[in-house]
Amino acid sequence: MPLHLAILGIDHGHIFGMLQNLLAQGCTCTHWWTDGPAVTEAKFRQTFPQLTQVTDRRWILDDPSVDLILIAAIPADRAALAIEAMEAGKDVMTDKPGCTTLAQLAALQDTQAQTKRIWTVNFSERFQVPAVAQAETLVARGAIGQVVQTINLAPHKQNLKTRPPWFFDPSRNGGILTDIGSHQIDQYLHFTGDTDPQITHSLARKTTQSRFQDFGEVTLTGANSHGYIRVDWLTPDGLPTWGDGRLFLLGTEGTIEVRKYTDIGQPHRPNQLYLVNGTENRRIDCTDMPLPYFPRLITDIRERGETAVPQAHTFRTMRLALEAQAKADA
Repeated sequence: MPLHLAILGIDHGHIFGMLQNLLAQGCTCTHWWTDGPAVTEAKFRQTFPQLTQVTDRRWILDDPSVDLILIAAIPADRAALAIEAMEAGKDVMTDKPGCTTLAQLAALQDTQAQTKRIWTVNFSERFQVPAVAQAETLVARGAIGQVVQTINLAPHKQNLKTRPPWFFDPSRNGGILTDIGSHQIDQYLHFTGDTDPQITHSLARKTTQSRFQDFGEVTLTGANSHGYIRVDWLTPDGLPTWGDGRLFLLGTEGTIEVRKYTDIGQPHRPNQLYLVNGTENRRIDCTDMPLPYFPRLITDIRERGETAVPQAHTFRTMRLALEAQAKADA
């Protein structure tokens, strides 16, 4: 039987990728709920006309046919909804950030430990990028040796006219390092394998907007690895996509550069990977690389495993993002 999904909150556009990737794996979905107006609603109804909105989320939480609940509500509301879902016996995939405070994270950990449900955060800058999936395959086979440093550059366009009020409220969005910084911390932990790094530097600034943080950076240091992260909302309009996200992996035997969403100076082409090691110097077009996170998550839900992403990794990622944000805001 295919997994049956339901949705709590469509406030962020990542709900489209979350749902579409799972539907492509054969999952089914019939109902959704959201708390008040959402800027995504018109597009959501147009994209998924077959889905029915319910006015009471208990209808979804009490439905025994629902296996997995997708959450893309306002960031500050995601933890409470996830806790409700886990207590109702559902597994949860939430948009990033999965929570916005350390207190929320502690409550999520307690609930997950008690219910044994899966709580996964869709770090889409890794899970939904074919070129990053290709980088994972190359690193796993030893193409660049042991990864000793990651550099993540994650610029975004502001698109201010499309932003809802919560986008400008740090108590609702969690801040730039909690939000888009959590993507990058996930990648650092994954590629280096470090389980106990220290945040040696973090910074968040309002450089062009008085309403929200538009620049941030984090430095992490582990026992045998280092990471530098830069996140911003300063991408110029001339770029043909929302941001020139890049990942650099320095290994003991080679390097990888991932140009996730475009390749500057070329015709627009996302998902390009550049590999250099002792025998190779090449560009790899990763457009057709499968995304393993979604089928693995389905298997984990059925078999109660952790092949998509370890639960401890998700908690660790969010803890570090929240600690980096707190350090920058202090």
